[in-house]
Amino acid sequence: MRDPSLRRSWALFRAFLREQDDPEHCYRLLARDAADQVERHLPLNGAVVADVGGGCGHFTEEFRRRGAHGYLFEPDPAELTARGRRPEGAVIADGYLLPLADGAADVCFSSNVLEHVADPQTFLSELIRVTRPGGLVYVAFTNWFSPWGGHETAPWHYLGAERARSRYRRRTGRAAKHTLGVNLFAVHVGRTLRQVRARDDVALVTARSRYAPFLAEAIPRLPGIREVATWNLLLILRRLP
Repeated sequence: MRDPSLRRSWALFRAFLREQDDPEHCYRLLARDAADQVERHLPLNGAVVADVGGGCGHFTEEFRRRGAHGYLFEPDPAELTARGRRPEGAVIADGYLLPLADGAADVCFSSNVLEHVADPQTFLSELIRVTRPGGLVYVAFTNWFSPWGGHETAPWHYLGAERARSRYRRRTGRAAKHTLGVNLFAVHVGRTLRQVRARDDVALVTARSRYAPFLAEAIPRLPGIREVATWNLLLILRRLP
């Protein structure tokens, strides 16, 4: 699918709405789309790809389908085995301290993980450390002021995280999976861009609204507006020597 385009955005959004009922379709489509984005900047065939926080392995499988040597690093055993089996080549590992040598990966990939770590800058530093000079770091995350920033409690998180959690419990009869400050953190577009641009070990290849049907690279340039309109920020970084 052409990126950006209305057709692509609509297909991804429809798949997202059915994520609870048909997670296989949703994550396979998302994995194909993410792999296409990586291949715009670096061939996957023969590349070593570290998928950090990749859950039960949809992204790793897509990278391997395209000829990459894909390795999955996931800290949560329940997420790792969510499809009833442990993916081949998977390692239980924390993204703060990956069991990889410096520069071991051609691509270090992380999709929708940054908002779930308490120290995103340390996490980013570790992704960069294990990426070889000239390699790519792919990081996408849902920013807090996105309409989906509260995850399952969205968009009521705009009225406060605790109020949103209380509403979710009343409506569903169960506690929300995510708690702000515990396993979900308020990560912002502007702050993240400033921190990345201040680094001297990476160059910013692109910063874009991951799912936008148009103006994907323009939206994150608009202070204030970007915090709501970006929805999900995609950063592709190139590791410098």
